[in-house]
Amino acid sequence: MNNAENGRPMRGSKKKVLVTGGAGYIGSVVGAHLLRAGYEVTALDDLSNGYEEAVPDGAEFVHGRIQDVRHVLDSSFGAVLHFAAFAEVGESGRRPEKYWHNNVAGSLALIDAMREANVRTLVFSSTCAVYGEPASLPITEDTRTAPINPYGASKLAVDHMIASECGAHGLAAVSLRYFNVAGAFERYGERHSPESHLIPLILQVAQGNRDSILVYGDDYPTPDGTCVRDYIHVADLAEAHLSALGAAEAGRHLICNLGNGRGYSVREVIEAARTVTGRPIPMIITHRRSGDPAVLIASADRARHELGWEPRRSDLTGMMADAWRFVQDVAGPTTPPISADPTRTTT
Repeated sequence: MNNAENGRPMRGSKKKVLVTGGAGYIGSVVGAHLLRAGYEVTALDDLSNGYEEAVPDGAEFVHGRIQDVRHVLDSSFGAVLHFAAFAEVGESGRRPEKYWHNNVAGSLALIDAMREANVRTLVFSSTCAVYGEPASLPITEDTRTAPINPYGASKLAVDHMIASECGAHGLAAVSLRYFNVAGAFERYGERHSPESHLIPLILQVAQGNRDSILVYGDDYPTPDGTCVRDYIHVADLAEAHLSALGAAEAGRHLICNLGNGRGYSVREVIEAARTVTGRPIPMIITHRRSGDPAVLIASADRARHELGWEPRRSDLTGMMADAWRFVQDVAGPTTPPISADPTRTTT
């Protein structure tokens, strides 16, 4: 089997890993893949955004905050995969202190605990939000980082923190900068309360829990006038994390974008949902949002070269079908909170 299916084996003999944010969307999918690959998984999550039932069977669950990680981590662990972060762009602008306390101070507490416990391999869940509004496409890892919101700034701060830890103390680290994550894997999928991501919001309309989907602007310089984003299947994302464990090298901070290298417009995403669900899914065009780039598309050439990774589920309809199965069979019908803020379309 190739690296994309199983990932390279982690360097060293320890197969015990800590997954912070292990009850969340991406953390649960990665945890399930780790267990299949023979890892011993401990999931740490405070359940502020995650669900205990999303923790994969076979993983140990620890209910706790990332700031208290030193009570969990010891020298029996071989690596940490770090997903514990708040990730709402709009909220980060309204409550930046929440993002500095959790995303930045929490990550510092984790890195300190790793150093004290002599756990020297880290895979970090980063984001394309660190690039802000890029001057050219596709976005490579050498594109200038210029985040335009506290969420992206908090993730970039952690990347700088990791780089200094690698240089000073020999940490082996890989930061994976995601573009838009979509789809579901087995019983693990995407759900937030309140919901703010485009595909789950569209599927709430299909379920009858929301009257329509808002489209923020149809006058962008794109083929159909709506914003274009690069979507990656969550299972492809998980496979990249396993490969990253094997690619991590002491003293090196490797940064890789994860995306498919092509984009889908908001209209195309809505049309894919109509095709998959057989529902009409009304949409309402409203004004543009400040700071929304017209197009965000990744170059994942470095991930292909350094990780031996290749996205294998790039079809938008397939991603939508997996997400629709999840909301019907696993998440069930939900009534969105009245405070739901459908303003997030990028990871």
